[in-house]
Amino acid sequence: MDNSEAISALAALAQSTRLDVFRLLVRHEPDGLPVGELARAIEVPQNTMSAHLATLSRAGLVTGERQSRSIIYRANLDALRELTVFLVKDCCGGNADLCAPLIADLTPCCTAGGA
Repeated sequence: MDNSEAISALAALAQSTRLDVFRLLVRHEPDGLPVGELARAIEVPQNTMSAHLATLSRAGLVTGERQSRSIIYRANLDALRELTVFLVKDCCGGNADLCAPLIADLTPCCTAGGA
């Protein structure tokens, strides 16, 4: 990931509805959600939701897959990982002790027994 990709992703997430949508999609991995369910859950009109999803998609944070008459949206967890690594790659000047609290905060959600 380079600066412009990170800026694009962060800009897409720098809006309340899009951040809520992305977090909701992360919670619904790996199944994803159709646009109608997303719109109802976030309480925005479906056409507004589509515009937000288009922004997130252009930033590489979500993907959409047509299933019959619906489009199922999923969070792109690889992009989330790349963004997170990009942001913390040089964490604390390489001092592992200073980075330990950050790693500890990330670990519980990602361990086999955590979720």
